[in-house]
Amino acid sequence: MSNLIEIQSQIEKLQKQAQDIRSKEFANTVQDILAKMQAFGITIKDLQTAKPGKLAKSGRGKGKVAFVKPAKTAKASKKAGAVVAAKFRGPNGETWSGRGLTPKWLSALVAQGRTKEEFAITA
Repeated sequence: MSNLIEIQSQIEKLQKQAQDIRSKEFANTVQDILAKMQAFGITIKDLQTAKPGKLAKSGRGKGKVAFVKPAKTAKASKKAGAVVAAKFRGPNGETWSGRGLTPKWLSALVAQGRTKEEFAITA
């Protein structure tokens, strides 16, 4: 069985190897990107002015596009996509949290003379 000092030594060696590999791959990746930019006629300005998450026309002839970075990630907003408990339940089991637009099933029932409170979920 290895002791702590041997394991830490192995970790240091592996981290050094990983850094060397990353450096080599980084250089190759940059060269690959530059080659593709040249092949497609993409400039730094094209990348800077492109809208995130979409393909932007480069303005250099038919069909040429510049790929840009993807849209914002979930990190941008911690509340994005948070699940909220349902506050209303319809006769067919539909649910609504009470946020956003009133769903069609509830709007239709209210239009028939019923009230929203009839469908409120009690705790």
